[in-house]
Amino acid sequence: MSGDRGTLARGAMPTAQDADRRPRPTAPSSRRPPRAARERRPALAALALLLIAGGALGAAYLVIQHGQRVAAIEVIQQLGPGQRIPVSALQEVQIATGTGLSYVPWTDASQVTQFYAATAIPPGTLLSSAMVARSNNLAVGKAEVGLALKDGQLPDGLQVGDRVNIYQVSDAAQACPGTAGTMLASDAVVLGISVPATASSQSAIDVRVALAPGVAGAVACNAANSNVGVAMLPQPASGRAG
Repeated sequence: MSGDRGTLARGAMPTAQDADRRPRPTAPSSRRPPRAARERRPALAALALLLIAGGALGAAYLVIQHGQRVAAIEVIQQLGPGQRIPVSALQEVQIATGTGLSYVPWTDASQVTQFYAATAIPPGTLLSSAMVARSNNLAVGKAEVGLALKDGQLPDGLQVGDRVNIYQVSDAAQACPGTAGTMLASDAVVLGISVPATASSQSAIDVRVALAPGVAGAVACNAANSNVGVAMLPQPASGRAG
């Protein structure tokens, strides 16, 4: 006699088709984790706005500063060391502020003409206080003599600040000391050059020089008789600008 305990559960046996119809569990990799609620951070948002506003203000300040300009002095003609600065050598230019450049304001142009060039200043230079001196140190302890020279008595390109030797160029009878070819003064310094507005080959060019007091008389005497010539001495490698 057979009992029910050893038999299978009542009902029909599940088939393979029934197993295919059952829903399968979702793969772990495709499951989405639960989203956490976003935390609102108003302090960070306010800080970002402040940074943006600060950057915009900084950029605007730089633009305004770059646009601000001042009137300065520019040198427009060659100036030699020791030369008194003429107003004709100065020009007004506009420069941007905040660039760190040293300059003399254009409002001081009238005062600058009372000063001397401390070094050689080429054209196109923005004038600064370091380039000028209150006195002409080149003439300290020396006598100043004026020479009226024509073509053949001075070299081309002679400039203020050049050092020259002065010679007697004629042996014509005169009361001045020296003979033709004699060097009247050595290592004289050119302090100024004045060219006539309507210069010609016969026009005299006024050259002012500083030289030793002991030879000033002989040079002045021969200069008055148009009996001097100037020879320019070699310049140091950094002695002449331009």
